[in-house]
Amino acid sequence: MSDLIDDPREGANEPEFTVSEISSAVKRTIEGTFDHVRIRGEVGRVVHARSGHLYFDIKDDRSVLGCTAWKGQVAKLTVMPEEGMEIIATGRLTTFPGQSKYQMNVQDVAVAGEGALMAMLEKRKKKLKAEGIFDPERKQNIPFLPEVIGVVTSPTGAVIRDILHRLRDRFPRKVLIWPVAVQGERCAPEVTRAIDGFNAFTPGGALPRPDLIIVARGGGSIEDLWGFNEEIVARAAAGSAIPLISAVGHETDTTLIDFASDHRAPTPTAAAERAVPVRAELLARLEETEGRRISAMRAALNHRGEKLRDLSRALPRREALLAHSQQRLDLASARLPNALMARINLGRTGLSQASGALRPSLLSRSLEASSERVKDRAVRLAPALERKRTTAAIDLQNLSKRFDATRVDAQIELRRQKLSDVLHRFKQAAHAQQDQQTRKLDALDRLRLTLGYKATLDRGYAVVRSADGDVLTTQKAAKSHVALDIEFADGTLNIGTGRPAKPAKTATVKTDPKDQGSLF
Repeated sequence: MSDLIDDPREGANEPEFTVSEISSAVKRTIEGTFDHVRIRGEVGRVVHARSGHLYFDIKDDRSVLGCTAWKGQVAKLTVMPEEGMEIIATGRLTTFPGQSKYQMNVQDVAVAGEGALMAMLEKRKKKLKAEGIFDPERKQNIPFLPEVIGVVTSPTGAVIRDILHRLRDRFPRKVLIWPVAVQGERCAPEVTRAIDGFNAFTPGGALPRPDLIIVARGGGSIEDLWGFNEEIVARAAAGSAIPLISAVGHETDTTLIDFASDHRAPTPTAAAERAVPVRAELLARLEETEGRRISAMRAALNHRGEKLRDLSRALPRREALLAHSQQRLDLASARLPNALMARINLGRTGLSQASGALRPSLLSRSLEASSERVKDRAVRLAPALERKRTTAAIDLQNLSKRFDATRVDAQIELRRQKLSDVLHRFKQAAHAQQDQQTRKLDALDRLRLTLGYKATLDRGYAVVRSADGDVLTTQKAAKSHVALDIEFADGTLNIGTGRPAKPAKTATVKTDPKDQGSLF
């Protein structure tokens, strides 16, 4: 052997090795003999290095074997080792000369038997349940009739055909399919990405956001369904903002996604049935409800009609209610014309008496007195103005003697301006007062004309006087005089018979409505 070194001792024939030589020899021996082995054992400690490598131990009741899985190998493992799990590790034995130990480089990990898988599943289930992932309070209600349904499944299997066929038979809806692997090492990450991807859709975007998600797969062994038992899948289903139905396996198959989803369907077909109602049944129920509504409305109308008729029998007739009011209205209508004529005649009589009692001479005397007062004030105003002007001139002369010519001229000019201003304001005040008195006088004259009997004569009335000039306002007073003077608007008519006048017959005077004066 080339690696052997000749023994320096005389007569010795055992070969000597360096540490590296013997380590290399052991490495070649072990790796050459155990380059592909499958070892069964229970997982001990598990260490995930920052570099991405995985270090763990597998053991039995007497021995412990260290195992390593490099970063690229970890990504390909279908089952991630967990402490206490019984597994079958496939790989090759190798040595680590730095610590004089041998170890196994693991390329694949499988659970050793269904019992071990169930134990690991139960352990995960307890862990997620303790975190509240399976709490009923966080589960959402399934929409009654979703517009868009997202389906996470394999695009080539019979599951998607069953779901689409069932939806088409019951109530056709829009379906978005997210293709995923439903078993193997790619199953869990792809299903997780699909659930998160549907939730990331923008409502109202170019691609509609689903109102419901169905995660479906056909039946299989526990190993085939193991991807739906991974924690990442269960957490993605529990964190979905969109209601989620899980339909993985057959009725007897149970996975962690069933506990984390909002609703669990025993089969994919049952998931489609739960997603949408039967359109024909809805139409039939709607027709039945409409019929019941019409029947109830008709019965209610009939009942209220009967009740209304019963109440109407107890009410008095309309003619009886209105008879008294109609009679009163007829009586009032018959009395109205006579009442109006009586009111008009009464108003005329009162107006004649008021106009006859007026004394125009009093108004004339008042106006003449006011005019005399105005003229008297105007006459007295002129001398007062002249005296004021004379006094101002004398003051100016006195001032001119006390000051020199320059100051005197200035003072004279100033006083002249003041005097002019005073005279101007005085004239304005006098004219204003005179104008005011004149306007009052004119107003009194207009009032005299308005209240005088002359205006009444213009409206068709006459004033009856005796020969002495006394105004006669009654028939009795007129009969006692032989001669009468009747004054009209255009003149006076003298009537004298030499004997008392006979009583005049009462006659109805017909007047034209256009010639009647207004009472108001």
